[in-house]
Amino acid sequence: MDSETPAPSDGLPPTLLELSTFLLARIGRTARGRLGEQLAERGLRLWDMAVLAALADFGPQAQRDLVRRLGIDPSDLAKVADQLGAAGYVERSRDRADRRRVSVSVTEAGRALLAELEARARAVQDEVLAPLDEGERRVLQGLLRRVNEGAALRRGPV
Repeated sequence: MDSETPAPSDGLPPTLLELSTFLLARIGRTARGRLGEQLAERGLRLWDMAVLAALADFGPQAQRDLVRRLGIDPSDLAKVADQLGAAGYVERSRDRADRRRVSVSVTEAGRALLAELEARARAVQDEVLAPLDEGERRVLQGLLRRVNEGAALRRGPV
């Protein structure tokens, strides 16, 4: 075997291993599954973490703005907000100026939960990225952000 030709991984066809999109999908599926297991231990899903993160990072928002920001179906967001609200992780209130508008904010309990979930997510990330050193991880993060930004531009506003 040529020293520059990588050995097949997991018996996968080299043709697939040369497709970045295939590798991204495969690694993403693995990472999402592991993160999903961590969240499920708390009775949560990825959307729950996404809503908490958006509220913690950007402050209180109208529910419809969260729908656009996260690209989630409005009825799915309503279910997530209901579940998180019932558990005391978010608060929802009607806008005084427009009673149809519902504002969502994260509570201190929600911030504490998010910190725990972020730690679990970072542990999964460390596991998935174990073959890379810190410098390689920084490069990968930068490249993935650029790819994500390019994909967002092609998708257009949510």
